[in-house]
Amino acid sequence: RYEKHSTIITTNMPFSNWAEVFGSATLANAILDRLLHHSHVISIKGTSYRLKSKVEYFNSSSNAS
Repeated sequence: RYEKHSTIITTNMPFSNWAEVFGSATLANAILDRLLHHSHVISIKGTSYRLKSKVEYFNSSSNAS
């Protein structure tokens, strides 16, 4: 696949925590080194768009009581 096809990986964990997941900082660094070579990293911060309608629903329900 190298330089021939795209690979998409999503996670809600920052790169700094990957050593915990893989149990080794060396292993996590090796994986990240290979994944991030020629990559585009998109970090999205803020409140969840999916939860917006639920928060509005619960706020309107509590105001109606």
